[in-house]
Amino acid sequence: MVFEGSEKIIELGVQPGSPSLRRLPYAFWQTLVTSAGAEIISCVKNDACDAYILSESSLFVWDGRIRMLTCGATQLSNALVLFIERLGAESIAYATYQRKNEYLLQPQIRSFDQDLAYITQTIPGKGYRIGHLDSHHHYLFTANGEAHSGKSLATAKPLATIELLMYHLKGPLAEYFRSPQQTTEGIRDALQLSSMFIDFEFDDHLFSPCGYSLNGIKGDRYFTLHITPQEQSSYCSFETNLTEKDLPAEVLEHFLVKLQPERWDLICVDRPLLVAKPRDNTSINTCLITTDGGYDVNFKHVDQQDELLFTQVI
Repeated sequence: MVFEGSEKIIELGVQPGSPSLRRLPYAFWQTLVTSAGAEIISCVKNDACDAYILSESSLFVWDGRIRMLTCGATQLSNALVLFIERLGAESIAYATYQRKNEYLLQPQIRSFDQDLAYITQTIPGKGYRIGHLDSHHHYLFTANGEAHSGKSLATAKPLATIELLMYHLKGPLAEYFRSPQQTTEGIRDALQLSSMFIDFEFDDHLFSPCGYSLNGIKGDRYFTLHITPQEQSSYCSFETNLTEKDLPAEVLEHFLVKLQPERWDLICVDRPLLVAKPRDNTSINTCLITTDGGYDVNFKHVDQQDELLFTQVI
């Protein structure tokens, strides 16, 4: 079985002074998630963030922004448009939409170009491609809302995030993720998540026959982990808004060593790029774009053939 594990991602921020998004009723979030072709499975909350596990990844809601990830054949651009239509374009400070080039084209109802045409009927913006056209690459759409009542949107930017996307997992853990003996506790222990993310509240779900999702929140910080272990298309993603101080490069190295991906992508938004010092690997592509919104997107794709060591670029 081949499954499109890599996530599409939307993030939207509302104008300063808008009512808290966390006050919106549960039915609103159900409708939003359903519009993309997914369902809400569970939710955890703290004083700053609501984190939902979805049948196809995750949704995070803060007072002034949301970030939603879905995988498979979901249509996340539908949720972006619905959110804007329900809240009103005048309330939107910024919007972004991201997706990777797919392995499987048939299940994708719309291409990125078609997504772009659909989204820009509701909010104007610009599309980008980052990465090598003949290899792994990602598409990004960004839009800034209109200024109202003289308010400046200069500071309205997406979260600064780090995404590690790992493809074709190998080794004992990859086999465990496909075994009937796996448990949520066993996966957390095998990846040593409790010791790396101290004081985070976890919410996780084990899918049948296989597949795993976890959200962790601590104040306004989050991380999310998604594993698609099917042998022909095994994949794991890790994403967070933790700062470099709280997310040492060794954490990413930890996931690479544990999961042994054949290939991986690293995307750092408004963050220094955590670069791998190769011993015997092939780096396919490294590049940077600066969006019209004034933030940088760093991208690196690596064919991993030997152990790697991450270092922080200053």
